[in-house]
Amino acid sequence: MNAVIPIEKHRPVTQPAQSRVGVLLVNLGTPDTADAKGVRVYLREFLSDPRVIENNGLIWQIILNGIVLQIRPAKKAKDYLKIWNIEKNESPLKTITRAQAEKLAASIADQKHVVVDWGMRYGNPSIKSRIDALTAQGCDRILVVPLYPQYSASTSATVVDKVALALKDMRAQPTVRFTPPYYDEPGYIDALADSIEQHLATLSFKPETILASFHGMPQSYIDKGDPYQAQCIATIEALRRRMGRDEKSLMLTFQSRFGYQKWLQPYTDKTIAQLAKDGMRKMVVVTPGFSADCLETLEEIAQENAEIFHENGGEEFSAVPCLNDSDAGMDAIRQLVLRELQGWI
Repeated sequence: MNAVIPIEKHRPVTQPAQSRVGVLLVNLGTPDTADAKGVRVYLREFLSDPRVIENNGLIWQIILNGIVLQIRPAKKAKDYLKIWNIEKNESPLKTITRAQAEKLAASIADQKHVVVDWGMRYGNPSIKSRIDALTAQGCDRILVVPLYPQYSASTSATVVDKVALALKDMRAQPTVRFTPPYYDEPGYIDALADSIEQHLATLSFKPETILASFHGMPQSYIDKGDPYQAQCIATIEALRRRMGRDEKSLMLTFQSRFGYQKWLQPYTDKTIAQLAKDGMRKMVVVTPGFSADCLETLEEIAQENAEIFHENGGEEFSAVPCLNDSDAGMDAIRQLVLRELQGWI
């Protein structure tokens, strides 16, 4: 007798709702509060990253926890207070990054299934929290936009690391893309040139030079193959061509040294001091490596280095604001995002 095999009734397949695409802007990060406690939490996460401090072994952990995190937070908290957005109780970097996300969303509002969000590599809102928020809204594809024009393992690569960590325990992972560095993109160079020219038009003096200051990096990182320095040079060379300037009228320097090892040179603070000693009286500084104003631009450049210039004989000093959420700056980001979303929208 042949066995009767029951035939399962056909079950209609439920069509999934239209998926959405997420765009996540990511900047470096900021303390949640402008006090020693808030800065300590932020610095612990930042300075524990092996991409940032490559010699991250036991000796560094002793130095970090026994010295750096005991002394530096109180000093840096005072610096943050000088630039803090009192109204929103947050750093300018957080205020500006939020505004950048809102303006980007408005500029691509015709793409109905695209959701724009923002997060920080260190501190809050965290990358994981924003990926979770995007997937909760139905985003099964996410374009991550590291807001660093020039690539570095200690900036852009750490974003990739953190995204991968966020995806590690997810059952249903979204497909992820990352935008490339945009250090020589025509839209970015044009935006920089326009911002400098507009700023110069507001001044009551004509600078003898414009100094372009990028965030520094240990020379050893470059020796190991990091392309950061080469991309900074490429940015300035493109900007010089765009503005018709030479090496003397648009100089390249590096700021924000930490520790005692050799960093990328020439150093911004030492160059500014020497130029003033040599008789320069009028100077403008621009920071093309920062997509948004932050502690390093608003306090270190616009205040600390201005004081260095004046103390050594300089008279007129002005810092050009970062591109922030300006129309030109946002257009450069919008072009980058739309190009990298091709095939998804």
